[in-house]
Amino acid sequence: INAEYMGAGGVLVQILRRTVAVRYGMEFMVIEGSYVLRDGKIHKVPATDKEALSSGLMGMFEKRRAAKLLSWVQDYEPDQPKTHKNMDLTTKPMREVFKEFGLEPKTIEFLGHAAALHTNDEYLDKPALDTVMKLKLYSDSVGMYGSSPYVYPLYGLGDLPQAFARLCAVYGGTYMLNKPDLKPIFEDGKFVGVSSEGETAKAPIVVGDPSYFEEFGKTRKIGQVVRAICLMDHAIPNIADGAKSCQIILPQSELKRNNDVYVVCTSFVHKVCPEGWYIALVSTTVETANPEAELEAGLKLLGPVKEKFVSVSDIFEPVEDGTNDKCFVSRSMDATTHFETCAHDILDLYRRVMGKDYDLTSEPPQGEAQ
Repeated sequence: INAEYMGAGGVLVQILRRTVAVRYGMEFMVIEGSYVLRDGKIHKVPATDKEALSSGLMGMFEKRRAAKLLSWVQDYEPDQPKTHKNMDLTTKPMREVFKEFGLEPKTIEFLGHAAALHTNDEYLDKPALDTVMKLKLYSDSVGMYGSSPYVYPLYGLGDLPQAFARLCAVYGGTYMLNKPDLKPIFEDGKFVGVSSEGETAKAPIVVGDPSYFEEFGKTRKIGQVVRAICLMDHAIPNIADGAKSCQIILPQSELKRNNDVYVVCTSFVHKVCPEGWYIALVSTTVETANPEAELEAGLKLLGPVKEKFVSVSDIFEPVEDGTNDKCFVSRSMDATTHFETCAHDILDLYRRVMGKDYDLTSEPPQGEAQ
């Protein structure tokens, strides 16, 4: 179980619309709200200039400064210099952009972590274009449905592999399920097939997650993620209107950590658990020798928990891009509870395998998916 949300206007939703969402009638529900922890209290993340003016996260004058920034972000277009406010975002660091609008450190914190969805503060000293476009995406996603930037598949994420399995079959793909001891086979350093139970399936390339390639030196460990799946019979307390689904980001500086802590909650309204039940996921990047204790701040927000399941997983990334050995390896799932980092990994895999970027702008033929 890995309850991750999708940005309504994000990369993954764009991919799904072009492939399986329409063709197989996938249904999505809007997540009721996106929140951030500030001074021990849960606040809704403002995404537009109007929301900034009514937010409890800022004082009166700071609200106006934040509203000006968000209004500019909403109007910003990379190919229209008149919207750039005389700033070259391909070179100007995001720290300097925030300074231009006179924003306070705590405002910068929730905009960078809870709206732009950065996992640490390294973005502040990088060119601002990426962050501005992420803020714009967040705002545009909220504008699609009016309450939250996130959507989630009805009946859960299990509908995604089912839809792609059907699409694969249409194009002649064959599925071999529940095969034990799968191992890639290499000859002269290049992939040639996959073996299981004494049989080998030949193929020109292989695409897989890091768990299949660790023993072959195709991956390197870059960290660990700790996750707690919690079963509850109530909504998360202290959230307006008793939201039956939400995301809460606990910024690193709020907890005096190097990485954010993430909380997401889905429930019976998404058809993922019985009537009256809720599933919460709390996750973060491991920083100490006691990973479960690092989730404490997020677990406290949940209230009474009926059952809790904690796991620690290694994070791997590929050592090479796969063009030489024909072995294309993805990255492990990180601690984030949204699919943006995963979606960009999908696009990177497509580029490595196909030798070109995936086109998110053109539309597939009417009634057909690519």
